[in-house]
Amino acid sequence: MRLPILVLICAAALSSGGFTYCPDNNAGPGSAKRVLYITLSAGFHHQVVPLSAKILTDIGRKSGFEVTATDDVSVITREGLKQYDAIAFYTTGELPISDDQKQAFLDFVKSGKGFVGFHSATDTFYKWSEYGELIGGYFDGHPWHQEVTVKVEDSRNPATQHLGSSFVINDEIYQFRNFSRDRVHVLLTLDTASVDMKKNGVHRTDGDFALAWCKDYGKGRVFYTALGHEPAVWQDERFQKLVVGALQWATAHRK
Repeated sequence: MRLPILVLICAAALSSGGFTYCPDNNAGPGSAKRVLYITLSAGFHHQVVPLSAKILTDIGRKSGFEVTATDDVSVITREGLKQYDAIAFYTTGELPISDDQKQAFLDFVKSGKGFVGFHSATDTFYKWSEYGELIGGYFDGHPWHQEVTVKVEDSRNPATQHLGSSFVINDEIYQFRNFSRDRVHVLLTLDTASVDMKKNGVHRTDGDFALAWCKDYGKGRVFYTALGHEPAVWQDERFQKLVVGALQWATAHRK
């Protein structure tokens, strides 16, 4: 029996570790992938969170994802996560979960599931080093809150393939500590020519301000973008396509 060309291409892309999302052309009713969206703020509360939950739920439904948004972290258990294909965070601070819950979360992603972090997901769990290793870095201030130019370093990922070589956006721009390109695959980065590099609060001296990256974690996949502070960003079709692409990539996991 000859396999469809699309299946062969997808199998090759996934087995080689490529960043290609292959849709299921046979997907039908009830085949939506399920995403748990955690929105608890244990530190700074971002006013955009309720809007992000509504938009993520809406665009998810239109794109083959059933999104459950909640600030109840008691659902993060080994049993509770079984029904989901990915977990997403727009969170801050030290979320009140137990060591068993933490291990269940790590094992969930390692087993072949997805994790997607938005904006302040890197402003979360500073005291839990394994989380920092999973997400790829920690928030270290936001020197700029303005219109900036963002460079697209890799347009092969479904989250970035629509963005061209660069784009302009107005948002709060993070910098990171405990971050290294050796541990992640950078997709978007700040064009430093579009900002004042001498502004107070700029800590990095290497000029490397990544704004989106992805990585493997065990058999699972991790995607993070620092964008998403402003309501206008969540309402921007470019960002919405990025979000959907991130979910597609993160849930196209290898088993």
